[in-house]
Amino acid sequence: MDAAPIKEEGSLKSEAMEDVKLKEEPQVNPRVGSKRKLAMSRCETCGTEEAKYRCPRCMRYSCSLPCVKKHKADLTCNGVRDKTAYVSLQQFTEMNLLSDYRFLEDVARTADKVSRDTFLKRPKRKKYLFFMKNRARKQGIYLRLLPNGFSKRKENSTVFDHRKQQFCWHVKLQFPQSQAEYTEKRVPDDKTINEILKPYIDPEESDPVIRQRLKAYAQSQTGVQILMRVENMQQNMIRYHELDPYKSLSDNLKDKVIIEYPTLHVVLRGSSNDMQLLQVKSESAQKLGNGN
Repeated sequence: MDAAPIKEEGSLKSEAMEDVKLKEEPQVNPRVGSKRKLAMSRCETCGTEEAKYRCPRCMRYSCSLPCVKKHKADLTCNGVRDKTAYVSLQQFTEMNLLSDYRFLEDVARTADKVSRDTFLKRPKRKKYLFFMKNRARKQGIYLRLLPNGFSKRKENSTVFDHRKQQFCWHVKLQFPQSQAEYTEKRVPDDKTINEILKPYIDPEESDPVIRQRLKAYAQSQTGVQILMRVENMQQNMIRYHELDPYKSLSDNLKDKVIIEYPTLHVVLRGSSNDMQLLQVKSESAQKLGNGN
């Protein structure tokens, strides 16, 4: 039998040294999901200091908290990462996969919460809709409901709480100076307009992200006006009611025609010159309401 070749002692030592060198060499490609240094060396806001932070929303680099706040104010950026932003397949990593998985979990959790809502789960039959209209009429509110299929009819979440004997309104808030729109669901009718707007434009108690978007309102020195469009008028005759922010929602809606739910236009005082106001008397409102 032929004997297997035996390596010399010197060659064995040289191979062992090469294996050690290969192990000590750093990896060229970073691991997937590992943190990398910022690509930009300078702050994109001040342009002088070294960048330390990157905005999850617009990917802009900043060096300090003042620069972060300044870039949010200049670019109207809320700093919240867009979970539905497009990511190319070449840039898709395990972190993006984990983010998508968590996003789907949040969607499933929200859908499950809505499915457990007894008010939404309960079908709104014609008998219940007639009851709501009659109940609103007793409070001096002329409620008009659209046929099934209209978008306002589908999104309307207004209900009547039998236990508290009050309406819980679906309220839409429009801020034209900031081009923003928000929706409040199940607002009790004894809540004042100021209490409804506090989470949006209050300088101290409002949500920071919303306050940043509505900074023109939160920092206004002249205050705001709350207007509501007068319904059942000709298209070329658009008029608005001016609501009292210190009164309850029920008092403000009294003697007025409401189609599905109230829509409040929050405008800066002095900038509503193109929105003509109209004080509708109770008798004229009653005639409009009887036209249903």
